[in-house]
Amino acid sequence: MQALLDPAILFFLLGVSAGFLKSNLEVPPQISRFLALYLLMALGLKGGFALAKSGFTAEVGLTLALALLLAVLIPALGYVLLRRLLQPFDAAAVAATYGSVSAVTFITAVQYMENQGLAFGGHMAAAMALMESPAIIFAIAIAARVRKQFNNPQGGSPSLTKPTSATSLLHESLTDGAQFLLLGSMLIGLLTGQEGKLAMEPFTGQLFKGMLAFFLLDMGLSAARNLPKLKGQTPWIYAYAIAAPLLHACLAFGLARLFQLPPGDMALLMVLAASASYIAVPAVLKHSMPEANAALYFGMSLGITLPLNLVVGIPLYVGVAFRTLGPW
Repeated sequence: MQALLDPAILFFLLGVSAGFLKSNLEVPPQISRFLALYLLMALGLKGGFALAKSGFTAEVGLTLALALLLAVLIPALGYVLLRRLLQPFDAAAVAATYGSVSAVTFITAVQYMENQGLAFGGHMAAAMALMESPAIIFAIAIAARVRKQFNNPQGGSPSLTKPTSATSLLHESLTDGAQFLLLGSMLIGLLTGQEGKLAMEPFTGQLFKGMLAFFLLDMGLSAARNLPKLKGQTPWIYAYAIAAPLLHACLAFGLARLFQLPPGDMALLMVLAASASYIAVPAVLKHSMPEANAALYFGMSLGITLPLNLVVGIPLYVGVAFRTLGPW
């Protein structure tokens, strides 16, 4: 219950309520875009400042390697399961959506942990960046195999049927504006260290909380308005949208415990594994896999999984990580 009293979460719930009640409350797209860029810039700087203080250690390298492993395992396992429920393109698209990550969920978790005075590594922002691309590449590869198997090209315009290589997808992902800003800000924070941190206050400190609350208000509106898109889908889809984040968090927990990550890094790794993309993956798949039902994977991630993680998941994952110290 205490987690629900966080102002950012309450503003998210306010947005959800406004959406369900069909209020005319809205955040202009330009402002929403600015807020997203601000949060990514501030998060990157905060991560860079923290990494400058701790340095790049073997523990940092191990954590990043585990993040990359999860980014490969989760979409692969998800596709095997989803293929029993959905046609191949939809299964690949949903698996990619849940194999990638949500920056909003991660940023909210970081703010939650800072409010609780819980320590974590600044390199976890880099882990988030690493976990975005593998799922996208996986989905494109699956789609290409399915088209070849059934000898059924997309039937759309030539621009849509043009094959996309893993290299070009990786380049596009890393140079995407939001991703580029996150990584660049982290590098700037790493280079400037403590002096940079002092110079950027209160930009990366006190302002962050208010900006996040405003952005989550917009996310609440979007979540409420996208949930109806799932109407008519099999009930198993709803079950997957609820159970998959918990199972993915358990997988991250097991790996983190096995390699004895500190609780703060464990908690954020669980948050990343449990999150689902509703920006990067849908944007790519809309053009590279038009056969997939966009309302399905977008509605699941934004309408069900995002609210679940923000309201219940984050305090659950953080609580588990910090209450299971010591060896197995």
